[in-house]
Amino acid sequence: MASIKNFKKDINIILSDIIEDCYIAQLSGDEKVTKQADKIIDEAIATFDSLVTKINQKGVENKKKHFKALETELGKSVQKLNEKITKLSA
Repeated sequence: MASIKNFKKDINIILSDIIEDCYIAQLSGDEKVTKQADKIIDEAIATFDSLVTKINQKGVENKKKHFKALETELGKSVQKLNEKITKLSA
């Protein structure tokens, strides 16, 4: 990881893409898809808030290990969100 600033930008870009995909799914006009997409958007925002809070955490003993764990958490969260978006499209 190059810097905390870049990591925050990466999180923002990745989760913004997920939210954009939800907005595209909502264009179908199906009310059920719209409600599910809203839930995914809320989950993406909660993930963003959680990760940024953990990034800004003070007093971390091993920063390298801490940020590696956050990168892993981001990857798992994004994978779950993408799976939910895929189910919307199907």
